[in-house]
Amino acid sequence: MITGPLSSRAQELTAQGATFVTATVVRVEHPTSVAPGNVALVHEDGSIEGFVGGVCAQNSVRLYSLKAIERGEPLLLRILPDGPGVAAVKSAANVDPGHEVAHDEGSVTVQNPCLSGGAIEVFLEPFLPPPRMIVAGDTPIAAALLRLGPELGLDAVDSRGGDSGAVVPSADDLALVVAAHGRDELTILRAALEADVPYVGLVASRRRGAGVLEELRKGGVAEELLGRIDTPAGLDIGARTPAEVALSILASIVEVRRRSSTAPRSWAAAPPTAVDPICGMTVVVSADAPSVMHDGDTHYFCGEGCLRAFERQHASA
Repeated sequence: MITGPLSSRAQELTAQGATFVTATVVRVEHPTSVAPGNVALVHEDGSIEGFVGGVCAQNSVRLYSLKAIERGEPLLLRILPDGPGVAAVKSAANVDPGHEVAHDEGSVTVQNPCLSGGAIEVFLEPFLPPPRMIVAGDTPIAAALLRLGPELGLDAVDSRGGDSGAVVPSADDLALVVAAHGRDELTILRAALEADVPYVGLVASRRRGAGVLEELRKGGVAEELLGRIDTPAGLDIGARTPAEVALSILASIVEVRRRSSTAPRSWAAAPPTAVDPICGMTVVVSADAPSVMHDGDTHYFCGEGCLRAFERQHASA
């Protein structure tokens, strides 16, 4: 459980719409320097606030926190020292030797040869800002989208933006829905297509929708981009009222949002990693990771100890 300054910090990050992971130690086997209940916050850049173990344990927590952010799912991370127990896990799991020795649904077991005995289990819970849905238009359907979107975990924003000015679609957005009845449609539709927004919907009849597509085509928008516009927007559920139309559109957006989350994924996905040439541990490649150039290659290390050992080894070679 997060308490004290870290609790306030987590609330601050949530209010800012930041992406981060809470890493909570849930079980330990001594000797180890942490205790159950120790918590750290892992930021999207890999930096860590708080304490969940020494440098070597933190490398594993950092690596799998970034993987948890990418997948958007919590993970139980088991960190074991090298030894007979790890060999048994490898044998039972039938996996190749290396840093990750076993994985089940929702959990990963890793070998950390730097640990001075003991074992640690850490629960990694990612906190991601809600995906943004931009709604363009001053119509009852637009109002219904802005009202219902947050119920589905969406950050529903009016394209007019208020005091901060108009909202511009970006690659970070999930959806743009234009429900403007013909007013100021072309510019924002084009911007969303060029930004590769996953869902772009236009509320219009088939005839008017075809007319809008033709105008965009004459304006130089590529055919493959035009094919991404959902018009009439939403699933065909026989909707009649503004709320029903909004519901059909939100169903389409949910389908787009969840499509990638149902595809097979692996914990082996990003971030970029390297293998410490001294201890064999997998480490995150980052600007602040200990590293050294040797024979034209950059080698990364879990900590300064392995870096110094590498330098001594090659100094005497």
